[in-house]
Amino acid sequence: MNPPVTMRQIAERAEVSIGTVSHVINDTAKVREKLRQRVLDAIRSLGYQPSQLARGLRRNQTNIVVMIIPDITNPFFPAVVRGVEDVAYKHSFRLVLCNTDNDAHKESFYLNEMRSYRPAGWLVIPATDSQMATQLKPSAVSGAPVVCIDRQPPGWKGDVVLVANEAGAHSAAQHLLRMGHRQLAVITGPLHLTNAVERLKGFKRALAEAKVPIEPEYIQEARFNRQSGYQAATRLLRMLPRPTAIFACNDLMAMGVLLAAREMGLHCPEELSIVGFDDLDFAEFTAPALTSVHQPGYQLGATAARLLLERMNSGRQSPKKIVLPSELKIRHSVASLSPAHSPSRPKQHEEAVEIR
Repeated sequence: MNPPVTMRQIAERAEVSIGTVSHVINDTAKVREKLRQRVLDAIRSLGYQPSQLARGLRRNQTNIVVMIIPDITNPFFPAVVRGVEDVAYKHSFRLVLCNTDNDAHKESFYLNEMRSYRPAGWLVIPATDSQMATQLKPSAVSGAPVVCIDRQPPGWKGDVVLVANEAGAHSAAQHLLRMGHRQLAVITGPLHLTNAVERLKGFKRALAEAKVPIEPEYIQEARFNRQSGYQAATRLLRMLPRPTAIFACNDLMAMGVLLAAREMGLHCPEELSIVGFDDLDFAEFTAPALTSVHQPGYQLGATAARLLLERMNSGRQSPKKIVLPSELKIRHSVASLSPAHSPSRPKQHEEAVEIR
């Protein structure tokens, strides 16, 4: 690879001063048209590519947007990133992606490290134990606005874009109740995350409205991944009485529930009904197809990016909290129960329809 072309080389080729080259490249002063054309000809002939980072550092701000996500292997997050990237690209911003592995220390490292790149803005999906509210001012990092996505960390007072988690979980629990289930269990995400708390709240509210009690041991806390969902489901399915339905608060944990049921010789939905949350692409292709609460990942990212651009263009205003709607997608992983339900008795399956 050839070394980068410098402004000195351009100046020598065009037979002008370095200052003249700088004025042409950065449009900082008027240059006579004859000299300007000589500089442009030299730039083309030498193949000069300006350093966007260097230009940004001189101006104390680049065209970089930093996005920090907790788990790049979670199939939900790529759709969010794609929504952000499409909006950023359309407005001539470039996205730098950092993955924290849900590690608050790694998140803190990226927040500190990326400041030196003078980003134009930050979009953060907080890690599980995020301390970003104590590390960042809600309004800005080094003068750049910050928007949180999907999760609102403890103490965060700035902009945030969320999904209607409580309403989605409420509709999932209502569906199970309508199908006759009364021995219900739930696998939550980490309960210091707002989205996990809201999903549990929606689930419990539906049960309270139906006057259906739930014992504390039927509420299992996990980590929003398949392995922890599997472990929580294994504990639940060994309990007596065994739950007839499990609401897993994301689809990865629902996959863990399906695996645990299969290993224990239980058939879904005949002996165990399962509902997830996310409506990931694979939900339609599991056996049986998974009933799940749809949350609009792409729109979540695009909305957050547009809010960030609004902050860049309009300056500081009062914080905004945007909540996007969720929607229950009913497929085949829930069966209806008769009052004389027996765990081994086949049930009538739900129809594949959408609840709007």
